[in-house]
Amino acid sequence: MTSEVLEIAGKSLILQRPGIAASTLRAWDAADELLLDEALKRITAEQRVLVIDDTFGALTIGLGEFAPVSIADSASLALSLKANAARNKALQTPPEPHSWLNPPDGPFDLVVMRIPRHAEYLAWLLRWVNAQLSENGCVLAGGMIKHLPERSVDVFSAAVVTESVLPARKKARVVVCRQGKATLEGWPATWKGYEQEGLPARVEAMPAVFSRERLDIGTRELLPLVKPAVKTLNSGARVLDLACGNGVLGLTALACRDDIALTFSDVSSQAVASVEHNLKHCGYLERAQLLHSDGVPKESGKYQLIILNPPFHEGGVVGDHIALRLFKEAAEHLAADGRVLMVGNRHLGYHRTLKRYFRSVQQRAASPRFVVFEAAL
Repeated sequence: MTSEVLEIAGKSLILQRPGIAASTLRAWDAADELLLDEALKRITAEQRVLVIDDTFGALTIGLGEFAPVSIADSASLALSLKANAARNKALQTPPEPHSWLNPPDGPFDLVVMRIPRHAEYLAWLLRWVNAQLSENGCVLAGGMIKHLPERSVDVFSAAVVTESVLPARKKARVVVCRQGKATLEGWPATWKGYEQEGLPARVEAMPAVFSRERLDIGTRELLPLVKPAVKTLNSGARVLDLACGNGVLGLTALACRDDIALTFSDVSSQAVASVEHNLKHCGYLERAQLLHSDGVPKESGKYQLIILNPPFHEGGVVGDHIALRLFKEAAEHLAADGRVLMVGNRHLGYHRTLKRYFRSVQQRAASPRFVVFEAAL
C-alpha cells in the first residue's frame, strides 16, 4: 500500500488520489514537497498566496494556514480538495478552487505553481501570472524533471525574470522567478486551430487543450461515424460529447442537425472555454450546454448518443483507469435505446472493458493504432 501521509513542516497530512488508482499511487510527488518546503521558508502571514494547478490538493492544503487562493485547469481538483480536506479535520477547509472560466483577481505576493508538461501552456501561465503578481512578488514553479516541457528554459526566460534554479531533489526541480514584462495582451499563441470540413469556422483551442493545432488521429477515425449516427436520431434527441477537447465531434453533430440538444463536457476548463469560443464562431452557442466536469454529473439525465475519445493519461500516469470510469458513467447516462460511439488506442483492449458495462459492443472502424466501437445497453 502506498503511503497516504505527507510529512511537511512538522505536520502530517493525509492525502489520497481519487478513483481507481488511489491505492497504488500517491496524491503528491517530490515536486510538491520541494515547492512546499520553499514556500514555507518564504511566506509571511500578510502575503496573498496563489496556487496554480495543484494536482490533488497537496499544495493548497499544505499551505492552508495562509489561506491560499487556488486555480486549476482541471475540475478534478475541487473533488480532491473536498475529500482530502475532510481527511484532515484539524485543518481549515479550503474554498472552492477557481478555474480558467472564473480566474481570480490579483495582485498576489507569492505564486506556487506546478510546471505543466506542455511548453505553450507554461508560456501562457507565466504571462498570465505577470499581470497578477505584486511588484515584489515571487513565483515558485516546480515539477518532476522528466515531465518538464522541452525548451522550458527558453519559455521562462521569454516571460519572467529567473532569480534562481534550486538544486534538484528526488528528481524534482523548482525555479524561483520574479515578474517579467510579457503579458497575454497581443500574444499570438493563446488561440491556435485548424479548418475542419463541414464547419463554418475554424476549430480553435487554448494552450492546455490536447491536439489544438490539428485533428488528432483518434478523432479522425471516429469523426466519419458521427454524421450517420446523428442523422438517425429523433428530433429533440440529447447528445453528449464527453471528454470533448476542442469540441470538434460535437460541433460536427450540430452542423448535421439543428433539432438536437448537444452537451459538451470536459475536465479541462480551457477545453470548455475553447468549445464556447468555437460555438460562438460557428453560430451554435444557443443550441449547446457546457459542463466543466470530471466525467458526467449525476444530475445530467439520459442521452440518446454519447461520443467519446477518452484520455489515456493523467499527468505522468498512463493507463485505462480514466476510460473505465467514463465507460461506467456513460452506461449510467445512456438511454435504453441509445448508443455510445468511442475510439481508443488498440493496445488498451477496450473491446474487453466495454463489455463490463454494455451488452452490445461492435467494432465499427479500425486502423493500425486505433479502434472505433459502438456500444449499447
